[in-house]
Amino acid sequence: MNTSLSAHSPTSAALVERNRVLRNTYWLLSLSMIPTVLGAWVGLATGITSGLTGFMGLIVFMGGAFGFMFAIEKTKNSAAGVPVLLAFTFFMGLMLSRLVGTVLGLSNGAGLVMTAFAGTGAIFLGMAALSSIIKRDLTSMGKFLFIGAIMLLVAGVANVFIQSGALMITLAVLAIGIFSAFILYDLKRVQDGHETNYITATLGVYLSLFNVFQSLLMLLGLGGSRDE
Repeated sequence: MNTSLSAHSPTSAALVERNRVLRNTYWLLSLSMIPTVLGAWVGLATGITSGLTGFMGLIVFMGGAFGFMFAIEKTKNSAAGVPVLLAFTFFMGLMLSRLVGTVLGLSNGAGLVMTAFAGTGAIFLGMAALSSIIKRDLTSMGKFLFIGAIMLLVAGVANVFIQSGALMITLAVLAIGIFSAFILYDLKRVQDGHETNYITATLGVYLSLFNVFQSLLMLLGLGGSRDE
């Protein structure tokens, strides 16, 4: 019986490694918030992203994001991995500045931004706690979440041209649900030993947090603008 249990249980060395990856992921995720906030501040202060609207904004965002993600994948096992990831989070903050600026322009804008931030933090803490409680393997969730994310992306690109407010709200709500589940999925992968690179793990969780925050901010901004 003991032999059977040990065969299906991670060794102490494996547990130490998993905890190290998880600890480094949390550390790097916390660090990544600094360039994100800095990027948003630079965008607000300079107005550099104010002209990135519609199709042009989509091209710049998609090109920059996928370019950085390709670079992160290539450097994740080298000393350049962390600086490249932090540069990516600065870029994402820069891209977020236009939405933040729009919401801050509302009478209760600062409060809405803080509410979106607190909501994102609460979702992250909830998913992190859930990932440590759930014992079952969540690997099968991955393909469904990926399909959902692709559908969101396609619908979001289409809405750049359609400009439907109802579709925007629907996509924001769905994004909060899908990317909250992605946070749980990515953290559980680290805890189960399926993800062993903390830079890759951080990238996955960061993208989910970014999308949750952006979607919450969009919903709160739409609600705040109607109240004025």
